[in-house]
Amino acid sequence: MHHINQIYINGEFVTPHGTQTLDLIHPVTGKVASQVILADEVDTQNAITAAKNAFKTFRHSTKTERITHLRRLHQVFAEHKTELTDVMMDEYGCPFYFADLLISGAVNDFKNMADILEDYDFEPTVGRSKVRLEGVGVVGVIIPWNSTTGFIATKVSAAISAGCTCVIKASELSARQADLVARVFDKAGLPKGVVNFVTGKGTVVGSALTKSPDVAKITFTGSTGVGKIIAKDAADTMKRVTLELGGKAPNIILDDADFATAIPQAVLACYINSGQACVAATRLLVPQSRLDEVNELAKQAVATIAKVGIPQEKDTIVGPMVSEQHWHTVQNYIKIGIEEDKAKLLTGGLGKPHGFEDGHFVKATIFTNVDNKMRIAQEEIFGPVLCIIPYKDDEEAITIANDTPFGLGAYITGKDRERIDYIANRIDSGRVCINGDFHDELAPFGGFKQSGYGREFGVYGLDAYLEVKAVIG
Repeated sequence: MHHINQIYINGEFVTPHGTQTLDLIHPVTGKVASQVILADEVDTQNAITAAKNAFKTFRHSTKTERITHLRRLHQVFAEHKTELTDVMMDEYGCPFYFADLLISGAVNDFKNMADILEDYDFEPTVGRSKVRLEGVGVVGVIIPWNSTTGFIATKVSAAISAGCTCVIKASELSARQADLVARVFDKAGLPKGVVNFVTGKGTVVGSALTKSPDVAKITFTGSTGVGKIIAKDAADTMKRVTLELGGKAPNIILDDADFATAIPQAVLACYINSGQACVAATRLLVPQSRLDEVNELAKQAVATIAKVGIPQEKDTIVGPMVSEQHWHTVQNYIKIGIEEDKAKLLTGGLGKPHGFEDGHFVKATIFTNVDNKMRIAQEEIFGPVLCIIPYKDDEEAITIANDTPFGLGAYITGKDRERIDYIANRIDSGRVCINGDFHDELAPFGGFKQSGYGREFGVYGLDAYLEVKAVIG
């Protein structure tokens, strides 16, 4: 049993004022694994006050000082990479291959931002005026459970680069991960109050951050529904807001692609992080004329490479869902898909895989001949459920890809680059990934439409934490 009974405020681990406790269930065993004391509004205000006081000094730190902090953070996070990976797998069941990838990216975030700062001009000249780029102030960092260390590293590295201070509200479902990350930050020796951790419920800690007049910016990753609430609440104090929300990514396979490679790759692109990823390629768009071939290849891929298993096993692709509640949510969507008249259940389905009855495991599931108007094609399921959608020609593929309230990620596989670029330029999405390429740590990341607004990573991520002041004359 793990007991998380401290939060991190003003450079110290302290006992929360909040007294509510929460049992965290192990996603593999189904048994209680941790107990966390949840922070409350008083704890949140204490953290905001610490960050506000620290900002008075940190906003005037030099670029060299911030680079030094970032490089130190890169060093310390690298030293704890294995530990961070292990707790990510154990606490919510992220498979090893993806946990290793995410933690490696988190470690690199600090180095990337330090490198960017080396040549970043905070006082460019425009016309006959000087422009000052200044840190926006105290930042409320509100993140979900599915990549706690990664989200913190991306957001906080940019905030530190801008001279901002932070109050981090991690999901209560990732309390162990947040506690470890806080201890890594503490080891790095940042000035007191620059980074604070307050783990609690969104309705309590998240709401207090969003409504506080002392918080200048909210950066949030999570569901579109919660993002809308944050945007409305933040408007009262005119906070700057970055929202990275849900997705229903189309994955277009063109008829000149190598289907023997592209279809198994597409199945894995849906099942990343056990499908618990906003960028998961959950809608597979394929030529109508080759639907039968696609069905056979996809079914073979699930049987041979899409292993459901224990997160720590290196060949596991689909681990458990984060909680019993979320398991039921995914089961309900599978039930909805089965009850749709047109779609066909190709593989998987309801219930738990054989041998994994104790945990929150879902069968690797594929529906084929899906109509894009169906709920399973329109709503974010956040589990290992793939929808295969046939299209007649490129223009219909573009129409289907854009027929969604979301616009976070999209994927295209084919051989004709001119044709690929034509399609990519017409897809409404913050990122379009070509021929299996998945991520660029320096390229902007964020959404169109109800996938949110604002960007993260690289220079675009830094700019989101800066206010622009013109000094004329």
